[in-house]
Amino acid sequence: MYELEYPAPDVHDGPGDPTLIVALHGYADAGNAIYASSTHLLDALEHTKLATFHNDELIDYRSRRPTAFIDANQVVDIDPMDIGVDLLRDINNRPFLLLSGPEPDMRWEAFSDSVLKLVKDFDIKQTICLYSAPMAVPHTRPLVITAHGNEPALLKDYYTLDAKISLPGAAQLHIEHTLSTNNHTVTGLTAHVPHYVANADYPQATLSLLQALERSAQLTLPLGTIEQDVEKASIQLAEHTDTTPEVQHVVAALEQQYDEEMSRYNERKQAAQIEGGLPANPEDLPSGDDIAAAFENYLEDYLPEDSTDLPPQEDTEPDD
Repeated sequence: MYELEYPAPDVHDGPGDPTLIVALHGYADAGNAIYASSTHLLDALEHTKLATFHNDELIDYRSRRPTAFIDANQVVDIDPMDIGVDLLRDINNRPFLLLSGPEPDMRWEAFSDSVLKLVKDFDIKQTICLYSAPMAVPHTRPLVITAHGNEPALLKDYYTLDAKISLPGAAQLHIEHTLSTNNHTVTGLTAHVPHYVANADYPQATLSLLQALERSAQLTLPLGTIEQDVEKASIQLAEHTDTTPEVQHVVAALEQQYDEEMSRYNERKQAAQIEGGLPANPEDLPSGDDIAAAFENYLEDYLPEDSTDLPPQEDTEPDD
């Protein structure tokens, strides 16, 4: 299913144990945050290919057609849509692995088993999967990152969804389940993106996910260009909001809902901290039950009951 580079690079040549980051775009990629995160890491950091998966075993080209390029009346190139694992090094030369590319259409169980084998063969101690979900939250409030996983100590700096939810499966979720059932540490980080910008690039989600990676994987990443993109996008959103009464109405309603949840959260914050149920230094967040309900409602609205197709924004994913 995959081929290793030969000779394989030494993934432990550097400070600390390397983390595997899984950033497969095509599912739960609101604001194109997953694609942008992986692309930024590969563009900004030194990296070496470690493993390449066989696309013909994993991709349904009829449902996700690669881009072809014609020049001088000839087909000169076709987008490879690579799914692979790269060894990267952060600013301080700390190594980490990145599994990136389009989400496989087929053979999720075999794909997850292959990732498990890579984790075992290269003695990876921790895996972090990235997600970005459209939620009923305003862009004028701090972006929320929620976490889930099988190691409570790694979740303490994040808000967690303390509720039982069901959602369509994904290759990354299969990877999480496979790693967890084989006693490997795995964490999922989800950026909550305002639903009205889910189909467009939303750099704030990318920045927040990469900042969360810095904390969870003890990495130091170059984020200056993304911070500039966030500033530009914020100005554009503010201008659009100021000139569009309909958007102002939606944002105001979301702000009120958000602030009411924050007020209720603050009222029970001290007691929850004593009981250990919430992080000591949380971001501005709505309640777990409301977040879970909002996500489930979104999926019910946009997914047919008898289909596992992705929400509409996934169909317009950017090319690799």
